[in-house]
Amino acid sequence: MNTTHLSALSMPHPGTVCWTEMVSHRSYLIRFAQRKLHDPMLAEDLVHDVFEAVMSGCAAFSGRSALRSWLTGILKNKLVDLIRDRARYHEMDADDDEALQYECAAARPDELAEHRERLALALGHIERLPEGLREVMRWRVLHDEDTEVVCERLAISQESLFVRLHRARKLLN
Repeated sequence: MNTTHLSALSMPHPGTVCWTEMVSHRSYLIRFAQRKLHDPMLAEDLVHDVFEAVMSGCAAFSGRSALRSWLTGILKNKLVDLIRDRARYHEMDADDDEALQYECAAARPDELAEHRERLALALGHIERLPEGLREVMRWRVLHDEDTEVVCERLAISQESLFVRLHRARKLLN
C-alpha cells in the first residue's frame, strides 16, 4: 500500500484554513495591531480585514510557516497599506490634533491693517523729526538709497550721515 497517498488524505489541503483555528489567534492579532496603531477600533477593523482576506481566498495558507506567523504577516501588510493610505490622504478635520495646518504666506487682513497702522505711526514720527534727521531717514531708510547718493544729495560726509541716522533712530525709539 502507498503510504504517501494515505498521509495526503489525513492532512488538510494546504490552501484551506479552519475557521475556529484561525479565530483562536484573534486576540493576539488585535493586541499586535493595537500596539502599532494605538486605536482599538481600527485594530479590530484591520483584524477583520485579515480574516476576510483569508476567507475570501485572497490569501492562501501554504503550510510553510505557523498559522499565527502567516496571519501576522497578512496583518503587517494590511498595516502598511493603511499607513500608506493615510500618508496619501490626510484627514483635514478641525477636531483632529494631528491635522495639518496650512497657512498662507501672505499676511491676513487683520495683520495687514495692523502693519498699515504701525507704518502710518512710524511715518508720522519721522515727519516730526528735525529737518536734518528727517531727510536722512527719508532718503536712506525709506527710499533705500545708497550711502554715497544720500551724502551727495544732502552734501554731507558719510560720518555725518551715520551720526544723523543714529540720532534719528534713537529719537524714534
